[in-house]
Amino acid sequence: MQASNDILPATGPAIILVEPQLGENIGMVARAMANFGLSELRLVNPRDGWPSEKARAAASRADHVIDAARVFDDLASAVADLNFVFATTARARDNFKPVRGPVEAGRALRARQRSGQRTGILFGRERFGLYNDEVGLADEIVTFPVDPAFSSLNIAQAALLMSYEWMKSGLEDETKTNFSSPEMMPATKEQLHGLFAYLEGALEARGYFRPAPKKPKMVDNLRAVLTRAGFAEPELKVLRGIISSLDRFSPAMPRGDGSPGDDPRRLPAAAARAVKAKDKD
Repeated sequence: MQASNDILPATGPAIILVEPQLGENIGMVARAMANFGLSELRLVNPRDGWPSEKARAAASRADHVIDAARVFDDLASAVADLNFVFATTARARDNFKPVRGPVEAGRALRARQRSGQRTGILFGRERFGLYNDEVGLADEIVTFPVDPAFSSLNIAQAALLMSYEWMKSGLEDETKTNFSSPEMMPATKEQLHGLFAYLEGALEARGYFRPAPKKPKMVDNLRAVLTRAGFAEPELKVLRGIISSLDRFSPAMPRGDGSPGDDPRRLPAAAARAVKAKDKD
């Protein structure tokens, strides 16, 4: 049942699925592999045969992985050309093999790949994983730090985790992202002080700073909050626009029974108009 004897160039560990039951799971594994730069998929006795249209559909355009998949009659044949193999398992095994977590396993695979070795990762059946003799064909075990009360992972989930750790192990900067928010120039102090005056004038017009003896402390707190936010220029413009909009459509008179008590030239437009109108009366 061997599909092809052509050996693909090693661009990462081979992902080896032992007797996978559902084509959909195979396809989702292929998709996870493609997400993180892996392309060599090996299948040992897939239950529903191969090729599988269900697998192709679930792969969501990871056709290069599906098309290059190789099928083997037994696991020994599937790992015969590999120098190093990890077996994934959720339960402890009665053997003396080293056990690693996925982060350490990803780094170990990367180091071996850089030295020219061909590597692979074994994933067991959906229902009960790998037999002990199959784990015995691997060099080391990798297990995931999951909740012991519910430790079983779908093979596509497990393949995704290992594929991710493989790619991450090759990054110079693991914190780097594929894209970032646009860089914005921080607002100048002059712009920030202008916002202070604009906002404080609007609040004064509405009698916010009451009682009067507490105004200096309230102003200090307000300025501290706005300074700590570290606004960029465009963000300050948004805030001024919001204040201006509220000023146009909110009640003109301050809350309480007092009056604005401020020079109209220092207030936002609507508040200034309210003061002028009162003066005319």
